[in-house]
Amino acid sequence: MTEITIRHAVAADIPALHPLIESAYRGEASRAGWTTEADLLDGQRTDPEDLAGILADPKQALLSAWRGDELVGCVLIADRGEGTGYFGMLSVSPILQGGGLGRRLVEAAHATLAERFGARRVRISVFPQRGTLIGWYERLGYRLTGDTLPFPYGNPRFGLPLRDDLYFLVMERALD
Repeated sequence: MTEITIRHAVAADIPALHPLIESAYRGEASRAGWTTEADLLDGQRTDPEDLAGILADPKQALLSAWRGDELVGCVLIADRGEGTGYFGMLSVSPILQGGGLGRRLVEAAHATLAERFGARRVRISVFPQRGTLIGWYERLGYRLTGDTLPFPYGNPRFGLPLRDDLYFLVMERALD
């Protein structure tokens, strides 16, 4: 396998970022990997305008993973203030999932959150229906906080819910 390079995404990457993220979360293509949300949500995961907004915001960034000229993964990072970072939208090409790239992106997110934003801890949010994913994050040192966040029902920019019991569990870990 060609070496993977992880770098900050730029606006010119949006045409590659958008379909990668959609393929990791939505529709039949996402079922090739284990991170699909296709049984929970239909519609979009994000859109080019949202990605452009993330890239323009100094408190956020997208890290992108490249194998040569091919985008194979990405992760959103954000400064939540008071030493807390956040990451989300962790996306790996469904056909490459299970090979360690997701873990590498999480490690890069941790390092960048600490370096760029001074984060001492990281929070993430996960659907409770995603037990396998919760277990994966627990193996990476994350713990459930007991906090929950509501799902933004009524906002199609976040997807079209296929069930009425969606919300997020908050997980957290300290950065070493």
